[in-house]
Amino acid sequence: MNHWRKELWASIAAGWMLIAVSFTFNYYHYAHHYVEIFSTPPTFLQMLVLEIPYWILWAAMAPVVFKLAERFPVRRESWNLNAVVHIAACFCLTLAHRVVYLAACRLLYVDAYRNIPTLIDLYRSDLFFNLPTGFMSYATFLLVGNVMEFYSKSAKAELQALKAQLQPHFIFNTLNSISALQMTDVEAANRMTARLGEFLRFTLDSSGTNEIPLRREVELLQSYLEIEQVRFQDRLNVEMDIAAETLDLAVPSLILQPIVENAIRHGIASKTTPGHIQIQAVRSNGTLRLDVRNDGQLLHGANGVPRKDRVGIANTKARLIQLYGNGHRFDMMNAVEGGVLVRIEIPAHK
Repeated sequence: MNHWRKELWASIAAGWMLIAVSFTFNYYHYAHHYVEIFSTPPTFLQMLVLEIPYWILWAAMAPVVFKLAERFPVRRESWNLNAVVHIAACFCLTLAHRVVYLAACRLLYVDAYRNIPTLIDLYRSDLFFNLPTGFMSYATFLLVGNVMEFYSKSAKAELQALKAQLQPHFIFNTLNSISALQMTDVEAANRMTARLGEFLRFTLDSSGTNEIPLRREVELLQSYLEIEQVRFQDRLNVEMDIAAETLDLAVPSLILQPIVENAIRHGIASKTTPGHIQIQAVRSNGTLRLDVRNDGQLLHGANGVPRKDRVGIANTKARLIQLYGNGHRFDMMNAVEGGVLVRIEIPAHK
C-alpha cells in the first residue's frame, strides 16, 4: 500500500513537472505569436469568437475520452500499459482538435489569423501552438471519467453485495424458524427476532461504508451465527480464533458474513451429521489473513478449485479488487485437513 502511494505521488509530481515544462516551451517558442495576437488588446467579442469554438470542440470530444477511460482505466494492476495508451490518445486528440479548431477559426474569420493567406499556412504556423492546454483538457476529462467509473462500479458492487447478503431464502428461513419457535420456545424466538433485526439494521447502516474495524465485523457475524445456530441447533458448531492484535484492523464491511453463509449452505446444510466451521484472523508481516473453513463437502473443480464462483463469493472478490487491487489475495480450495477453506489476505491497516 505504501509502495503504491509513493508511486502515485511520484507520478503526480512527474506529471505536473511535464505540464510545467510543456507550457514553458510553448510560451518560449511561440512568444512572437503571443505578441502578434495581443499587440492590440482584443475586444470582449473577439475573445468570445476565439475561445468559444475551442472549448465547444473539447466538449464534443469528451465522450471519446470517457470511452477511453472506461476501456483503459488507470488502475494499479494495469496503469503502466494504460498510461501509454492515454499519452498517445492525448497527443492524437489534441492534434485533431487543433486541426478542426484552426479550420473553424478560418471560417469564422478570427482576427488573430486574418493575415495568414491559406489554411495550410495556418497549420504550418499554429498547429502545435498551445498544445499544453489541450493536454490539460484531456487529463481533466480522463480524471472525471475515472472518478465516474470508480463510483459506478463501487455502487454496483455494493448493491450486488447487499443483494447477496439479504437473499430471500435467508430471510424466509429465519422467519419460518421464528414462527415455529413461537409455539415451543418463545424466548428463543424473541432472541432470534432481535438478532435478525440487529443484522438487518447493521447491513443497511454499513451500506455506504467501505471499511470497518474487524471487531465490529465479528459482532455482526456473531449476530448472524446466533440466528443460524437457532435454526441448525446442535448441527452447527462454530469456533472463532481472532487474534487480539487484529481486532482494530480495518476490513471491508460485511466481508465475512457471505463467506460463512456460503460455508453453511454448501458445507453444513447438506450434512446429516453435525458440521464444524472455523474462523481465524491473524496478522503477519503487514498482512491481515482471514480464514473460514468448514468440514463439509469438498470442491469438485480441477485441483480443488470451484469451476464457477457463486454469487456471494463473486461479489466478495469484486469488492476486494475495488478496494485493494493487486494488494490482496483470495483463495478458495479444499483444505488439507478436510472440508473447504476460504482465505483472504489484505494489507493490515487501521
